[in-house]
Order: sequence, then C-alpha cells, then structure tokens
Amino acid sequence: MPINPLEDLSRGIRVIGEQLRKSAGPDVEWVSDRLENFRRPPAPPRSLAELRAELDSLVGLERVKEQVRALLAFLEVQALRKQNGLSEVATSQHLVFLGNPGTGKTTIARLLAEMYRAMGLLRSGHLVEVDRAGLVGQYVGTTAIKTDRVIRRALDGVLFIDEAYALAPEHERMDFGPEAIEALLKRMEDSRHRLVVIVAGYPRPMRHFLESNPGLSSRFAREIFFPDYTTDELIAITEKFAVEYEYALAEDVDETLEAIFAGAERGERFGNARFARTLFEQALNAQALRLAELRGHALGQLAPDELMRITAGDLRSAAEALGEGAELGSPGAGSWTLFRRRRR
Repeated sequence: MPINPLEDLSRGIRVIGEQLRKSAGPDVEWVSDRLENFRRPPAPPRSLAELRAELDSLVGLERVKEQVRALLAFLEVQALRKQNGLSEVATSQHLVFLGNPGTGKTTIARLLAEMYRAMGLLRSGHLVEVDRAGLVGQYVGTTAIKTDRVIRRALDGVLFIDEAYALAPEHERMDFGPEAIEALLKRMEDSRHRLVVIVAGYPRPMRHFLESNPGLSSRFAREIFFPDYTTDELIAITEKFAVEYEYALAEDVDETLEAIFAGAERGERFGNARFARTLFEQALNAQALRLAELRGHALGQLAPDELMRITAGDLRSAAEALGEGAELGSPGAGSWTLFRRRRR
C-alpha cells in the first residue's frame, strides 16, 4: 500500500508531541501543544454575519444576546471613531459571566472569540478553556509557571476560566490560587491587546472572587448574567438536539418533556441544557433497547422513520435511568408522579 507523505508527517508530529509531554518542564509541554495545533489546522474563519446568525439562533438567552449585541456595537463604533481620527474610549474587553451550569456560557464565549477575530480585534480568535486545575500548581513556584503557560496558549484569543471562584477559596489559608490570580492580572495588563479573559461561575461565589484581589474588579468592564432556562426553552433545546442528530420526537412527547423538566430540582446543581442533552442521549439508549427487542427479519425491516422516532416511553425510561424526571401514575389516571434524585 503506497505511503501518503502527509499522513506520515502527521503521524510523526503526533509521536513527537507525545514524547515531549512525557518530558519534564512547562516549556516542553507548551511546544508539544504547538505541534498538536500544527497537526490540526484551524477551521476557516466565519464572517461576522454568520456569527450573528448563530447567536440569534440560540434558544432563549434573550438578555444575554442583547448585551452581546450592545458590546459588538460599541466596539464597531469605537473602531469607526479611530478610523476618523477621533479619540477612542479605551475600555477593558475582559468579561465576567455569571450563571449556573449549562446556561450557554461556554457557547457565548466561543462565539465572542470568533466575533473578535472577524472584527480584527484578535488575530486567531481561538478559545482556551481552563479551570483551577489548569492554573494552580501543587508545589511552591509551579502555579506561576502553569498560569503563564496557559496564557501563552491563549494569546491572540480568549482565555475562558470556568468556576473561577475556585481560585479564591473562602476558608483556605495555605492556597496557591491567589498566586494564579496575581500572575493572571499581570499578564492581562501586559498582553491587553492580544488577550481577552472571561471568568465564569455561580453568581454568589463569583462576588467573593472579584473582591478577593483589589485589582480584579477594575480589570473586568462588563458582567453578563445567564439565567436558567425555562421549561419551554428546555423542550425547544431537546427538539433542537433531535433535529441536529436526525431523530424525530413523537407527537405526544411534549407533555412528557414538560413533566420531566418542570419536576427537575432547580438550583446551582441543575444542569440546564446539559441535563436536556443527557436526557436526550439516554433516550437514544432507551430507543435502541426497545428496537433491539425485535429479532430476526422484523428488526432488519424497520423503516427509516422508526429508526428516527423517539417516543414518550423512551423519554420516561431515560428520566428514570437518570433518577430525575417523571413516571406514570396509576393506570388510567393520566397523572404524573414526579420524583427527584437525592442530592448528596
């Protein structure tokens, strides 16, 4: 079989990267990351119009969309003022995202990164997502090195720090998180034209995080709050997953989905869109088990629409498997008995 030179080169780069990761030293790890990026060329940039259209297509998040549009409008006006010789208002582009898990924070961060690239504010517009573990070392002197390495990866793009409040634990005296914050603040100022930082997390602990260092609040110009999705929005998100993966929800599933989402326990631990995705994926397992009960020719003779259809029963089985959802009440009653997963 003839050897493809490009495949051979890609394989060689992958092997070199793996060997470098086994070596000691943060700089070596950084080089291996660059080799990995070379092996996987970035996707072609999308236009600002395409990115705006994707923003508009997202389910819910109306207030978030308004704030993103306002931010883009401000940046466009400032660029025009600069082109016309007028003074430019120099404001920080770093942002705070407040909200529970699964409310679209990472999705909006990724879109913003691409939008900044389309507007010429960032050269590459890539997103680097990290949490405390990616910034804080276990030993004295390693935290600054890890933080610096992550920032170098994020240069010319957006650094998204999820659960940023973990860098400033409320009751820990001996902790390296504050060291990561100091290193981050310095690089945010030194590289302000090449780096946008977005910190995200639950609203309450994020307040403590922003107050933990005198320089933090002034570095972030805007806060965007991401509300929990409503029951109707979660149903729409589930329907969107079905369309995306070429499945079809049966006509009678809306009542089932409404009971599951309305009965789910809300709060900081509620997964929002993540819960909707997990429920949908579990329903696919339930559908597969249901269809697998057909043996022999019957299974092979299923029409495409049967392979696509997700029933109310599939969703009920999915909710029961997750331990949070709804189960049918007494026969003939047509009522729903809701139950919730016990929290530890």
